[in-house]
Amino acid sequence: MSSYLAQEVHLARRHEEILSQRSELLQQMETYLGDKKTKKTWQTQAADAAHKRNAALLNDIEAAEKKLQERVHLHPHPNTVKLETLYWASVKESLPKWEEFLLGRAEVPIGFKKMKTAKQNISYPEDSQK
Repeated sequence: MSSYLAQEVHLARRHEEILSQRSELLQQMETYLGDKKTKKTWQTQAADAAHKRNAALLNDIEAAEKKLQERVHLHPHPNTVKLETLYWASVKESLPKWEEFLLGRAEVPIGFKKMKTAKQNISYPEDSQK
């Protein structure tokens, strides 16, 4: 009989330990799930804030790009206009000289060097002693 009583006490203690462990694990699980939910909420809020910030930055960049393009196309710098005008005048002036060359009917216009295709003769000091 004492053996049954000792076994009963042992089983009761073991039952209490199991219930205590179960309670502790349930508490840990609730804490973990709560932390996980909080973290997910925080990440969602951070992602939303980043998306809004990126959209605002993109809008600012596009607006700045549009302003720069309008400024460049509508009001070029006076020096740029002057250089462009001089360039096209120079092209119109030299076009007749180059036209015959480009059509293969004439040599390179005067004032421009023709590239030599032949190998240049190079003299070395040893060659002159021989």
